[in-house]
Amino acid sequence: MSNHIDAAADERIDPTIEELEQEGDIAADYLEGLLDIADIDGDLTLDVRAGRAYVSVEADDAASLRPLSNPDVVQAVQELTRIAVQTKTGRFSRLILDIGGSRDTRRQELERLVDRAVERLSDGASQASLPAMSSYERKLVHDIAAERGVISESYGEGADRHTVIRHG
Repeated sequence: MSNHIDAAADERIDPTIEELEQEGDIAADYLEGLLDIADIDGDLTLDVRAGRAYVSVEADDAASLRPLSNPDVVQAVQELTRIAVQTKTGRFSRLILDIGGSRDTRRQELERLVDRAVERLSDGASQASLPAMSSYERKLVHDIAAERGVISESYGEGADRHTVIRHG
């Protein structure tokens, strides 16, 4: 039993900067192949932010990335990229992918969502539930809520996990 516990503990160890840079390199190789298959020109930028590999795809012609920059498509390509990284490294990846500024666009959408929730609280609601979203998006919501001076908590499991906003 102790081997099982030790293995589980190993999985929780935060990756080193070198490991995150390796994830970024593997992700870049995978994404370059995907862009080639789709005949889309894009420039890749690799970074390490807040304990995660971060890969950004930009293009001089922003319209060329439009088919990939839809948030649902970005999420799907991110999951595929994470699987490619995990296959090569043997480690779970929490890599973040941004295509054509999709992350900034999504943050703005989440800010509007939190602002509407805060309005509901101002109108007398005791709490406001937001739709289910990814862990990355929930983290953004928690950050936005803190900026707005309200409390946010996540509830639910798996794909149903969502955030509830309330006064502090």
